[in-house]
Amino acid sequence: MRLLTSAAAIAAALILSVATHAADAPIQVTLDASKPGAVIDRNIFGQFAEHLGSGVYGGIWVGKDSTIPNTRGVRNDVVAALKALKVPNVRWPGGCFADQYNWRRGIGPERKPAVGEPNSFGTDEFMDFAQQIGTDAYISVNLGSGTAQDAAEWLEYMTAPTDDAFGAERARNGHPEPYKVAILGLGNESYDCGGAMSPDLYVNEMKRFSHFVHSYNAAQPM
Repeated sequence: MRLLTSAAAIAAALILSVATHAADAPIQVTLDASKPGAVIDRNIFGQFAEHLGSGVYGGIWVGKDSTIPNTRGVRNDVVAALKALKVPNVRWPGGCFADQYNWRRGIGPERKPAVGEPNSFGTDEFMDFAQQIGTDAYISVNLGSGTAQDAAEWLEYMTAPTDDAFGAERARNGHPEPYKVAILGLGNESYDCGGAMSPDLYVNEMKRFSHFVHSYNAAQPM
């Protein structure tokens, strides 16, 4: 033990001596502003909106009849703050919530509430919110408890022209122009709350979903 202690003391003294000598040496740094550096993809700085706590209800959505200033139910102060941040994309509806979300319960004039979820903020409201703050829509489809057909029909509702049945339904709900879905995600935390999937199972599901889920918006194919 003494030998180890002595060796450690000698090593520490040598390190201190080298460090002190290095501190005395001048350090030069040259910056060449004419050469471009690494490009960081702006989408890394995207944001996230989940139906959790007051993140959506009360935070983003207050409804058209609220005394809080709003535009079509979306809070004006939140829109102003997020526009100032220049958010590149917003991911919705989750989060773990995405893997239990039924998109059909959140569209049209007659919403179908679930336990703890009024579904008054659905697809059309989210897309309106995204357009108000000037961001790209990042949709997370339900991989955990949903089907490939559910996801395919949801994307069809969002992106198909009005001569398509789902596009016509979107038009009846107030938005004849197809939406642009910039990013499509399959599930959330699929190793845990999104279905406790193994890596192999998730890859197989990803291949299956991607085979059937397509964008119908010619201006933004997927």
